[in-house]
Amino acid sequence: MTRVRIDYCWVAVFAILVTFAVPWFLWGDSRVFAGLPLWLWWHIGWMGLTAVVFHLFARTAWDRGIVGEGR
Repeated sequence: MTRVRIDYCWVAVFAILVTFAVPWFLWGDSRVFAGLPLWLWWHIGWMGLTAVVFHLFARTAWDRGIVGEGR
């Protein structure tokens, strides 16, 4: 893939992460699992996924827009 296409892929991935960070679809849901509300489990899992994605970004694409071309 070209550098521009990879950049657009990262933008899409982060847009999805931001969109689903707040579980709108679980608001008002009173289900409980292991003593905690289901929405809290969603948040815990989502933060774990976000940490993994950011780790991948930091290892593979950290220079996107941070380091100027030709430096």
